Amino acid sequence: MRKFFIPNLIMALFLAGLLVSAIPAEAFGASIKDDFTIAWKQFHALTKDHKKSQYRSEWEKVGSRFRKIFKRSSKGEYAPKSLYYLGRTYEELGQRSGMKKDFRTAVDYYGRMISNFPTHPWTDDSIYRRAEIRLNKLGEKDLAYSDYLTIVHRYSKSDMYSKARARLDKMDRSGAPTAGKAHKKPSGTIVAAQKKTSSRRAKLLSVRYTSSETYTRVVLDLDEEVSFRYNLLNPNQSVNRPHRLYIDLENTILGKGVHKATQVADGILKDIRSAQRDPRTTRVVLDFNSMQDYKIFPLENPFRLVVDVQAPEEGKAAEALAPVQAKRNTPSKPQKYKPPKGSKNMAGELLEQLGLTFKTIMIDPGHGGKDPGASANGLKEKDINLRFAKILAAKLKKAGFSVLYTRSTDVFIPLEERTAMANVKKADMFISIHCNAHRSSKINGLETYTLNLARNRNAVRVAARENAISAKRISDLQVILTDLMLNSKMKESKDLATSIHTDSLASIRKKWSVKDQGVREAPFYVLMGAKMPSVLIELGYLTNRTEAGRLNSDKYLSRIADGIVNGVLEYKKQIERYASL
Repeated sequence: MRKFFIPNLIMALFLAGLLVSAIPAEAFGASIKDDFTIAWKQFHALTKDHKKSQYRSEWEKVGSRFRKIFKRSSKGEYAPKSLYYLGRTYEELGQRSGMKKDFRTAVDYYGRMISNFPTHPWTDDSIYRRAEIRLNKLGEKDLAYSDYLTIVHRYSKSDMYSKARARLDKMDRSGAPTAGKAHKKPSGTIVAAQKKTSSRRAKLLSVRYTSSETYTRVVLDLDEEVSFRYNLLNPNQSVNRPHRLYIDLENTILGKGVHKATQVADGILKDIRSAQRDPRTTRVVLDFNSMQDYKIFPLENPFRLVVDVQAPEEGKAAEALAPVQAKRNTPSKPQKYKPPKGSKNMAGELLEQLGLTFKTIMIDPGHGGKDPGASANGLKEKDINLRFAKILAAKLKKAGFSVLYTRSTDVFIPLEERTAMANVKKADMFISIHCNAHRSSKINGLETYTLNLARNRNAVRVAARENAISAKRISDLQVILTDLMLNSKMKESKDLATSIHTDSLASIRKKWSVKDQGVREAPFYVLMGAKMPSVLIELGYLTNRTEAGRLNSDKYLSRIADGIVNGVLEYKKQIERYASL
């Protein structure tokens, strides 16, 4: 009996060890750091294993590990590293499969890492790797050039700077097109080609998205205008179906660069699928983890469909509105108002619940990159806009606000992506900066816009110029806007615009004479779908020689910025005053 005790004990311990090793680490509450270390080791081991690395399933296993780590803590320390290694995983897979879809998946993950964690030490590596894929594997020289340029301008102290600089020099010597040059062909020639071959089908070029826990914007890029149908299917647990929205694009074919399936690792957007439903119909299917409301609207030049989806935010507004309405319906005798104890804290909590806090402001310097905006008297609008944005940002920060930019360098950003950035970052205010232009050089003055139906001919003209479409198409846009306006902060935006405009005029007029062009309303693409008070400011007319000279002066721009800051502070006080009452 005794001589069998030790062997049996050893055998029992051995079997227990096998059992423990077979149980996933998560079952023992392994830390994210431990999980990441395991995934990291598996990745690097697979890159060195010539036999295993030839199998797609092995790479997908590694990718799945990094995806789970990201989902466990999408804002934690290992989130950016997981997205980076997801990019690396699909890049390695693409090297072995030779399939463009794998390289595009890698580009997607690098892109998510870059947009979500722009200050992380690995971001420059992600940009460089994405650029290399675009240049060498996807033939997208314009986009690659833009990525290298981003490293040189924004990450000049990073270890990727010298590599990016060398790539740019080489591309410049070889005459490779820089960002934007490939798009100089006028749209009129494309339209003419369509008229000659009316039987040709449109092409879905790409599907872009920006997503967060409560908001998603998806953009379908096409090479011409198409008719479309859409339908929303409610969730059905019995068949494992989430909220599902599908869009059928008529007389359209699927472009080669479009992913047929994209699994999204963050936000309410779960996945995207694109397929040729029949020879003349392309279907795009969007699955969402949650959904409260959605809007679909087309934009043009170039033609694209925009899908905005809103998810419910827990504990917001509904709980806060009830007590306010109850007080409003309770009759009481007029009496002098005396704030109760702790009223400041109560007001602050109410403002936050109603989504009326003002801590973060996103500044949008209009145009940029290949889009110069208005040009006159030796000035380009894109340059004045960016210059002014930085002056304004410094003053807003000094006043206690946190400031975000849609762009802080000379880069091109599509109009529909600008408000999407503000929504995803949950900005409390959106200010778009522009300069005006007119056929008559005598026209001058300051004007401020909010999103609404255009009320007069001049508002139509300005909206058409900023949207890069014809004035005739504004009437079509008005119909779309009527639906969009139901959920936008129109009243708040109008109040904000009035406050900013009034104080800006007062600030400028302390030293200069300026014409008041008023607070106006127009259907601007850049303001569509914004979930916060949003305004568009036209600083002045570049086509007026006197005003152009002023706009080229930091002193003048500083005066306007002072007025805007005063207007923002005045509006903030107004909102807080209402809440305290």
